[in-house]
Amino acid sequence: MPVYIGLLRAVNVGGGTQVPMARLRDLVAEVGLEDGRTLLQSGNVVFRSRTKDATRIERTLARAIFEKMEVRTEVFVRSIEEWRSILSGNPFARESQDDPSHLLVMVLRHAPAEDRWRALTAAISGRERVHGSGRHVYLVYPDGIGRSRLTTARIESHLGTVGTARNWNTVNKLAELAAATG
Repeated sequence: MPVYIGLLRAVNVGGGTQVPMARLRDLVAEVGLEDGRTLLQSGNVVFRSRTKDATRIERTLARAIFEKMEVRTEVFVRSIEEWRSILSGNPFARESQDDPSHLLVMVLRHAPAEDRWRALTAAISGRERVHGSGRHVYLVYPDGIGRSRLTTARIESHLGTVGTARNWNTVNKLAELAAATG
């Protein structure tokens, strides 16, 4: 049975977005997914699914989270193969070794058009660097994420799609958890 990685957007960051990871694991089982395992408290879950339609899984999880926990969130699902391609396609090898907490991967709902990628690159006013590919973008924040003007809202506005980001340490830990599940 295929292994998938699910990422919830903006949970456990404020009062109305609380999604306990134990409850998320239970919910994964309730909607028919198997072997649910979570990582950290930021909405990362690895599971198996008989359904091979990631979009359907995303909708099912988002609906169940809203119905059972009253939290509205976007859910992004990637297959283990897609996750491996994210790891192998990293254009920022030095940063992944030297400063992995300031290298992020943002998974996107849709692949932006080429002009959208150019618009994002043109919008950078600091030392940040981006590299987009398909439904994900690599982001380097050498001066820190919190002070950067390259915010999630700005990225989404220029790309014309929504996403959620994880730092390189978490990306690797999710790959390890997925491999252990598979």
